[in-house]
Amino acid sequence: MSDTKFDLIVIGAGPGGYVAAIRAAQLGMKVACVDKRETLGGTCLNVGCIPSKALLNASEKFAEAKHGALKDLGISVGGVKLDLAQMMSRKDEIVSGLTGGISMLFAKNKVTRLTGAATIQAAGKVEITDGKDAGLYEATNILIATGSVPTSLPGIEIDEKKIVSSTGALALETVPKKMVVIGAGYIGLEMGTVWSRLGTEVEVVEYLPRILPGMDSEVASKFKTMLEAQGLKFHLGTAVETAETTKSGVKLTVKSTDDGTVKTISCDVALVSVGRKPMIDGLGLEEVGVALTDRGQIAVDEDFETNIAGIFAIGDVIAGPMLAHKAEEDGVAAVEIMAGMSGHVDYDLVPGIVYTAPEIATLGKTEDALKDAGIAYKKGVFPFLANSRARAAGHEDGFVKILADAETDEVLGAHIIGHEAGTLIHEIAIGMSFKASSEDIARTCHGHPTMNEAVKEAALAVDKRAIHI
Repeated sequence: MSDTKFDLIVIGAGPGGYVAAIRAAQLGMKVACVDKRETLGGTCLNVGCIPSKALLNASEKFAEAKHGALKDLGISVGGVKLDLAQMMSRKDEIVSGLTGGISMLFAKNKVTRLTGAATIQAAGKVEITDGKDAGLYEATNILIATGSVPTSLPGIEIDEKKIVSSTGALALETVPKKMVVIGAGYIGLEMGTVWSRLGTEVEVVEYLPRILPGMDSEVASKFKTMLEAQGLKFHLGTAVETAETTKSGVKLTVKSTDDGTVKTISCDVALVSVGRKPMIDGLGLEEVGVALTDRGQIAVDEDFETNIAGIFAIGDVIAGPMLAHKAEEDGVAAVEIMAGMSGHVDYDLVPGIVYTAPEIATLGKTEDALKDAGIAYKKGVFPFLANSRARAAGHEDGFVKILADAETDEVLGAHIIGHEAGTLIHEIAIGMSFKASSEDIARTCHGHPTMNEAVKEAALAVDKRAIHI
């Protein structure tokens, strides 16, 4: 603890925090980043984005081999067995490698790493407790980037054994015979499909009458049909009243929001995936006087600064989508503003991606939002069934949808369901960042054969001139 004074102290070493720390160091600031965990990377790298994607990839390959999906390709596989321990071990190795990589990046950029629980004592003063770097530190600016934690429903206690959050669902030691996923958002559906592929009977209970709230309703409807074909069962318009652990598992009492019918569902494991909330407990915000919004988020201005000068916040603790890439953009913009630059984030261009099979990617306005706002629009849709690369690769499911302003042709939104949708969406994101029209995308030469040609064809379809359908 020989060095206790910094230009910037970042509290939280997740994607928002560690990226902000590195960018600040690049800009010449003397930076420290403090986190409770011994490993860097926050929820995303340790118990969220990265381990879940490792299991999504591994479980998809297992399902393809197990259920004969490779036979059409002329590949016969026999005696397929699941080694769950090895699958989990590989997941942990990936996490360890990536979190270790951040330590190397900190060293390269001369970011001081501090371990412990941080409390803001006043503007410019941070106390670290319960860690090897305990002590009082000073900084010109403080940046809060502590992320979020899972929420639960009233009366339902997560024990991470039988009633689990996404964290517990990433670390099950055996394959449950039956799992109930409470909540049909992207996290619940991702984890539900992982365990379904590995042999678990999965049922999804959702309070709303649809899955993937907030995403394009046409995409959500198509995806539900796909998931049902994969074996998932849905109870939509259904509220979970109670969840009681038993010797054999969990007994749920659920109630229809339509007719009030009550029934019970028993399972081995219940996954609670109903949302997340800012992780701000213990930071001392109330004592310092940092204002919160009505939703319990930290209130910030356009410069990411709170009502207390010198205290800033980014990522999941402020308004906006709780996504790692959004937090990264926040972090870069915030420290660039601190350095006198013009940092900016366009929140209309933050992609939302569901990493299931097939993937879903969404950007900009949905059809539902455009209708509600009374905005006249044109729509172009192109199915992957008519895309030569998709056919050759065996990924014909899904489509690309592009929405453009009826008068100006500016692209207002894009929604993709299909193989590698999360990759395909970014060419549209770049176009939209420059206010591209559907005509701009349609007249851009796309390599053949590629999945991206479906994007070009969807843009052509906006003007009813798609070639291959």
